[in-house]
Amino acid sequence: MTVADKQDIVTGASADIVIVGAGPVGLTLANILGHHGVRTLIVDERDSLIDYPRGVGLDDEALRTFQSIGLVDQILPHTVPNQILRFFDAKRKLLAEMAPPDARFGWPKRNGFVQPMVDAELYAGLDRFDTVEVRWGHQMENCTETAEGVTVEFANGRKPVSARYVVGCDGGRSATRRLMGVSFDGTTSPTRWLVVDCANDPLGHPNSEVGADPARPYVSISIAHGIRRFEFMIHGDESDEEADSPAFVRRMLAQMVPDPDRVDIIRHRVYTHHSRIAGAFRHGRLMIAGDAAHLMPVWQGQGYNSGIRDAANLGWKLAAVVTGQAEDALLDTYDVERRKHARAMIDLSTMVGRVISPTNRRVAALRDKVIHGASLVPTLKRYILEMRFKPMPRYEQGAVCHSEPRAETSPTGTLFIQPRVDTRDQQNVLLDDVLGAGFAVLCWSNNPRALLGDEAFARWKALGAKFVAVRPMTQLRWTGHDDPDVVIVGDRTGALKAWFDAHTESVLFLRPDRCIAGACIAQRAAPLSASLFKVLYLTQGGGNDAADTVLYVPQSTSESSGTVAGSP
Repeated sequence: MTVADKQDIVTGASADIVIVGAGPVGLTLANILGHHGVRTLIVDERDSLIDYPRGVGLDDEALRTFQSIGLVDQILPHTVPNQILRFFDAKRKLLAEMAPPDARFGWPKRNGFVQPMVDAELYAGLDRFDTVEVRWGHQMENCTETAEGVTVEFANGRKPVSARYVVGCDGGRSATRRLMGVSFDGTTSPTRWLVVDCANDPLGHPNSEVGADPARPYVSISIAHGIRRFEFMIHGDESDEEADSPAFVRRMLAQMVPDPDRVDIIRHRVYTHHSRIAGAFRHGRLMIAGDAAHLMPVWQGQGYNSGIRDAANLGWKLAAVVTGQAEDALLDTYDVERRKHARAMIDLSTMVGRVISPTNRRVAALRDKVIHGASLVPTLKRYILEMRFKPMPRYEQGAVCHSEPRAETSPTGTLFIQPRVDTRDQQNVLLDDVLGAGFAVLCWSNNPRALLGDEAFARWKALGAKFVAVRPMTQLRWTGHDDPDVVIVGDRTGALKAWFDAHTESVLFLRPDRCIAGACIAQRAAPLSASLFKVLYLTQGGGNDAADTVLYVPQSTSESSGTVAGSP
């Protein structure tokens, strides 16, 4: 299929969703929408993808999202899993170490990665979808809302495009945020940093470290494919022009390598840290995601990952609204759910930066004593080692239904685990690959149909929901309660039984982003189901009146559907 053919099929002068910005957040969102057959147009003022490293760390949640869009196998070759990050004081004495051991969501918690290569895989993934197009060289100038949607206007005489919604994934200087007229609250650090990315890693080992040296804090990160990142704090009496000079770069590298003149530098630049969040993530038919919605210091490597969380949260909601399966009000839950967690990540990253980078030697010495003392306490040491301080998404409001009164131990609003499981047809597969791309009703040992009743079961089935009965492996092959619409899953590792052992809830309603929308004991399944249709703003068309309409059944990704790279 040619680009011209695709333009006729996808948009012409209209689309369901226009995404501004072909960075990782926009590309991930487009892949999600492509799976649901939503007509999506990505526009970017550049002529191609950015080809230099920016983010250097992927977490387990991001990899789970890439798994959900069918691209994790293409992305994994550009990562270093189980990356260990060590923090040293001025005397190179170990202060702390982060090496989280578990993979409760199916993937390692820390992974080094080469962002341009991962972004390229996300871009290539769009080639699978007839309904997604990318147009380079399109700088958005204005958006005008109408009763039916939004008219997007471009610079340089490009033809305008109409859409139902616009999502700005256009970075910290977001034009979409400016057009929304919302604030970008927070601070910009007065401290500047020099970042140097090197090919043919001059150290050559997998170690990554942060030097909390008051003389000059530094960072050394091994990512993948022989690329290493160095970062050095710039002192107040050193100008940007000086720090950007080759002589200054060589002087910084000389602290890390024996021969700085032989380092193969990909690029270097001076940057500052920002701690900012937009006053609103949605205004009418315009939304923002990623750096356009929030900026955070690099210390926890969560800027990139927070943007991918935005895409995972917003993507299925846009698909539901565009296809008529949910009301527009569902989109309001995007801000409600993502704001608190993004704020928590900003605060954590800002705090870690303050701990790492004091240049006052007395302050640094006191910090070192406190951290060394904490490392002698096993529980505190595990807290740091296993990254238990990392805020996890927990939605108290939004597209979730909590029991009344709300129990502190309730799993509702949290991400469900993803262990490896068996089915009667598959062995040793990740749970999400069994659940598919949409809603799921998952029960321990019971038959979901019997618990929901025929009417509620039919409504969820009309939405394309997957019904799963989890059993001990000893019962996997037992056929006594077989149901043609229910998948039997064997608890291969025992992780699912351990999860249900720790909770009283035995029935889970999982959203497409694998957040638990609601959880209850077996006898409460039917009333909880009815409540969920309200809080998820699902229309009557998603039930018995539209049994022939199925949402969240992704098109096959086994065959390529032609190029998406529109000409500039």
